[in-house]
Amino acid sequence: MCNEIYFIGVDVGSGSVRAALVNQNGHVMQTSVKELQTWKPAVDFYEQSSNNIWHCCEFVIKNVITNIKPECVRGIGFDATCSLVVLDKNGNPISVSNSNNEEQNVIMWMDHRAQAEAEFINSKGHEILKYVGGKVSLEMEMPKLLWLKKNLSHKWADFGYFFDLPDFLTWKATGSQSRSLCSLVCKWNYECSIDGKKGWNENFLRSIGLGELVEYGFKKIGNEVLMPGEKCGGLKPDLAKSLGLVPGTPVATSIIDAHAGGLGMIGTSGESIDSNMSTRLSLICGTSTCHMAVNRNPVLVQGIWGPYFSAMVPNMWLNEAGQSASGMLLDYVISSHPAGIRLLEKYSTGEVRNYLRELLAKLAKQQKLNDVCFLTKDFHIWPDFHGNRSPLADPSLKGMICGLTINDSEENLALRYLATLQGLAYGTRHIMDALILAGYKPFKSLLICGGISKDPLFVQTQADTVGLPILKPHETESVLLGSAILGACASQYFNNVQDAIVHMGGTADVVRPNLNTKLFHDKKYKVFLNMFQDQLKYRAIMN
Repeated sequence: MCNEIYFIGVDVGSGSVRAALVNQNGHVMQTSVKELQTWKPAVDFYEQSSNNIWHCCEFVIKNVITNIKPECVRGIGFDATCSLVVLDKNGNPISVSNSNNEEQNVIMWMDHRAQAEAEFINSKGHEILKYVGGKVSLEMEMPKLLWLKKNLSHKWADFGYFFDLPDFLTWKATGSQSRSLCSLVCKWNYECSIDGKKGWNENFLRSIGLGELVEYGFKKIGNEVLMPGEKCGGLKPDLAKSLGLVPGTPVATSIIDAHAGGLGMIGTSGESIDSNMSTRLSLICGTSTCHMAVNRNPVLVQGIWGPYFSAMVPNMWLNEAGQSASGMLLDYVISSHPAGIRLLEKYSTGEVRNYLRELLAKLAKQQKLNDVCFLTKDFHIWPDFHGNRSPLADPSLKGMICGLTINDSEENLALRYLATLQGLAYGTRHIMDALILAGYKPFKSLLICGGISKDPLFVQTQADTVGLPILKPHETESVLLGSAILGACASQYFNNVQDAIVHMGGTADVVRPNLNTKLFHDKKYKVFLNMFQDQLKYRAIMN
């Protein structure tokens, strides 16, 4: 007999694999984490190993089910970054660059090698591009596939299967070659249109030079497409034995990691906060930040991906925006500053951030300021050090800093850190403005999860900048919870995804905005927008 029912959520992020054992009420009971290996064979190249990723998955799953009866685990859900996994015709790894190391067979989402290919695809102006804000991103899979064809032409015929990483994981678990609608519509230009069209668009694939993908019924890229949370198969007997689980345990059709975070948060309840999903903007904050908005009706937004039908919440249209570097940018700001280098010799990154927050509070007190935000009156940052994902959709944009002095003190680092937090928050406001201008009703709250959401100054800055309350779920592992919700759906413990969201979503703390800072942030936001215009002017001069 099982006193409690459990589901497993597995999350493959950029730097690690995590798993959680989650009960039927949405409470995370146990977690495990295992670091991943990443190669950087050239500038803007980021590669991983699908074997390494899968071994890490097995490791963390085994860890979270220690002392748990196998029959009490009723379902498994996977999420992962939208990285491209390349296999040969026998399903074995094959290298994706000139490294000749077959283990390096994953092109990571953050890899920017395919900029020329993305520009070529966009130059075709195909109608399907309206579902990615008018431009395909070099983070998506078609530009990367085109790069492989152009730059590894001698190996192109040897490539047998292309998977988005979330779909690779379900294939390893079950043997099913089905693909998730989430992965395909969000990252592969799979058509799921406003007028009801659904499927691979042959005309598009041929027009961009990837007509070979049409062959054998789209075998290389998938011809069976399922909804996230739908059962894609059962756990393979040999794998189940290795993991210590019941053979045939239901495995859910997967989801992208940020979308799992949105799924895990969207049903969260907070004091006096509107629970209408369409009034909420979800921020999943890690190495990068994804901004997720859902609507009953499709909304086309220039520079923002979507609308994607049922990509996160079934029967709702998703718009996906984001920032290519957020947590990664904050780490860089600290590690590239002389004071940061000195501090990191003694403390962890998290401890350094705590120290900087305390230092900012001390500086504000010394200057008799009512809020730390006022410290950056003359310090401004445009945060696109790794290009702009949304709403400008320009990966070639660069970061900008205004206010530098000859100063390598800890106080100077603290100001730079605060100005970066503010720059990221103004990026959120920029995205919200674009969504509302295109047809979304004004948002009433933000939901937030992920690594940098643990920084209270980051969360408060986001709230103050947009003037809205923020819900921080009590169950902090929203991404893992989202995957577990999918596992619960695949097991049919709940009738559907919406039912699981309601029962497992949980409650949240509410962080209210400090409205006394509104005028200050309005002025800084105006500077923020001017910095972008200035960058365009500099480009024009130099061209």
